[in-house]
Amino acid sequence: MTSRRNFIKNSGLAVVSVLALPSLAFNMNKKEIGLQLYTLRDELPKNVKDVLEKVASAGFTTVETYGFSIKDQFWGLSAIELKKILDENNLKAISGHYGIGSFLADGNTTELEAAINAAKILKSKYLTIPWVDPPFRSNIDDYKKIAARLNEAGRMCQKADIKLAYHNHDFEFENYNGITGYNILLKETDQDLVYFEMDLYWVVRSGKDPLQLFRENPGRFKMWHVKDMDILKPVLNTEVGSGSIDFKPIFKEAKLAGMKYFFVEQENNFAVNSFESIKTSCDFISKNLI
Repeated sequence: MTSRRNFIKNSGLAVVSVLALPSLAFNMNKKEIGLQLYTLRDELPKNVKDVLEKVASAGFTTVETYGFSIKDQFWGLSAIELKKILDENNLKAISGHYGIGSFLADGNTTELEAAINAAKILKSKYLTIPWVDPPFRSNIDDYKKIAARLNEAGRMCQKADIKLAYHNHDFEFENYNGITGYNILLKETDQDLVYFEMDLYWVVRSGKDPLQLFRENPGRFKMWHVKDMDILKPVLNTEVGSGSIDFKPIFKEAKLAGMKYFFVEQENNFAVNSFESIKTSCDFISKNLI
């Protein structure tokens, strides 16, 4: 039988061991598991309340929104109405993917301002830009312009006490005479104004190494999308832990990356249905990665 003295002694040794491994301590304390709601895009607009109840029941504590527009807000709900449903399910909308109209091309701030207002109502920490249309990202100069616009948007968000983030796909890693668009965005954006949400799937899909990006740009990747790659068909997603991406070494370097929040995302190829898939991913992360 373990005595109280031995228990305290052993507990102390365990604490010392954790403190000696800061990245491990970081992971052990990271309890929140988020979901990018785009995963449930077929179900969510039909019944937001029911879907968010299921998200919470699956084990998620944070979400990332998508699909906001000035006209329809969030699937027909105002930001105030959505916040109420989130609160009822103990969910926090840490981030949101917001289309900001033509801002990156021409600087028109109308939709960006509306997105900032919605994010403030939801009490989100991050407003995330999810996509750049093809005509505006065809060369190095385009990416330099995007970086300048991101800095401008970052200042607007900062004044509203929100952080601006940028989410990648694979097109940012196209090579232009030895430099990628992602290199330009990282180099020419202000680290105090623009943060990055790394989509791990798209980084791996592009042939890049997330760990190398962490080492080259420590602290810049405040959020991640945790999305696994199907073993047989890399163009498809799969449940986290069921695919070809080894997330364990990536999560061990969460502190180096600067990661504060992460969101499961699965866009297709659900084993049974989307609700079963998000539960499978959540369970794997909880048991194996944090």
